[in-house]
Amino acid sequence: MNPTPTCLDSETLPTRWVRSTLAAGALLLALAGGATARDIFPFPLTSRVLDNGLTVVLVPFDSPGIVAYYTIVRAGSRNEVEPGKSGFAHFFEHMMFRGTDRYSGPEFGALFRRLGSDPNAYTSDDVTVYHALIGRDGIESVIDAESDRFMNLKYSESDFRQEAKAVLGEYNKNYSDPENKLYEKLRDTAFTTHTYRHTTIGFLDDIRAMPDQYSYSLEFFRHFYTPSNCVVLVVGDFDPERTLQMVKKYYGAWAVPPFEPSIPAEPAQKEPRSAHVDWQNQTLPYVAVAFKIPAFSAKTRDSAALDVLAALLFDETSPLYQALVIQEQKVDELSVYAPFRRDPGLFMVEARVKDQADVAMVRDRIYQTADDASRSTVDAVKLAAVKSNIRYSFAMSLDTARSVAGHLTRYIALTGDPSSINEMYQRYDEVTPDDLKRVAAAYLTRPRSTEVTLSGGAQ
Repeated sequence: MNPTPTCLDSETLPTRWVRSTLAAGALLLALAGGATARDIFPFPLTSRVLDNGLTVVLVPFDSPGIVAYYTIVRAGSRNEVEPGKSGFAHFFEHMMFRGTDRYSGPEFGALFRRLGSDPNAYTSDDVTVYHALIGRDGIESVIDAESDRFMNLKYSESDFRQEAKAVLGEYNKNYSDPENKLYEKLRDTAFTTHTYRHTTIGFLDDIRAMPDQYSYSLEFFRHFYTPSNCVVLVVGDFDPERTLQMVKKYYGAWAVPPFEPSIPAEPAQKEPRSAHVDWQNQTLPYVAVAFKIPAFSAKTRDSAALDVLAALLFDETSPLYQALVIQEQKVDELSVYAPFRRDPGLFMVEARVKDQADVAMVRDRIYQTADDASRSTVDAVKLAAVKSNIRYSFAMSLDTARSVAGHLTRYIALTGDPSSINEMYQRYDEVTPDDLKRVAAAYLTRPRSTEVTLSGGAQ
């Protein structure tokens, strides 16, 4: 068992070369449009909702002897609506490894080690995911143990208090990095009401108060760890019908009523916001600019168009990156982060600047690049190349059971529906130069912007 599961604030997957014959065939299908018109996901997929509301998604994949077993809880820091309770989704991820009457925490870990596996988990704004890569012969043992902890988790108040210290230590470690502190301040400034205001790990004051929140932790479990809020995803070398029957057998007694939190809507932002972080230690200065963007949707082209814009305007091949990083060498890091989210989120551009005197100039050129995008028409050939790269990169990453499960998890977290992955790539195909101008004019604007700078000790 990993006693301190990893907390991630984004869903990223490595791109690797295709290694198996079936994966190579899947690549050709995906690039050609798939077995059905334009579907990019090439593998057979079965989705079933059990009588208790639990969704089971099964994807046979050519990974001889290997199975990826994921449990997706559609609750992340977005669900932390009570004042003073930020960070609980991530904290609770830790508690899920504490065990049950049948399997103590050490026994749970030992079971997986006997199967050659190392179970882990991560939390983001919208989801908490428990995952393991296991041998095919161990699948029933894993279904048994995983269903047990989701139905019968048990931990003492002293266990809870002990884990609170680990989470505080994790916060202190993470926020010894100025970039993380910049990101924390950016979100706290950009949002006033919605729970996206805090990062996944939560506000520091709330983390410090967590040791006294044992009773609330039990309430959190009852609210969000319910069959209707969870998806069991199995990808790899297994028998679908037999596996479905095992899931029904072990999870069938799980009966907890659904709970739907009231997520506060963020008021429309009508004027720019700004903040500054004074860093006590030596560091190069940073500037981050964020724009409010709509919630993820595979039904319209907005999310796809914004994703394409992020690549065109700010990635390593963009004119701005080439100018600031390569030619003028004013900036040593320029990055863009515009994650899909269930509710309206942020399109964030960050730069680490070599000289404090250039910070305002770099900030202004980020704004100018966004503004120019609302008036300039992207060359159709360049747009086609970016869209092709998005599709190709996705197809090339479908090479392991884990990577396939990771991609599906992202879309299940956002929509609850694994087939939305095909819808989204259809939207990518449909994006036009006019769509890019339209979304830039609608969303990448000064009134919707938040900027945060950070500077430290003597350079």
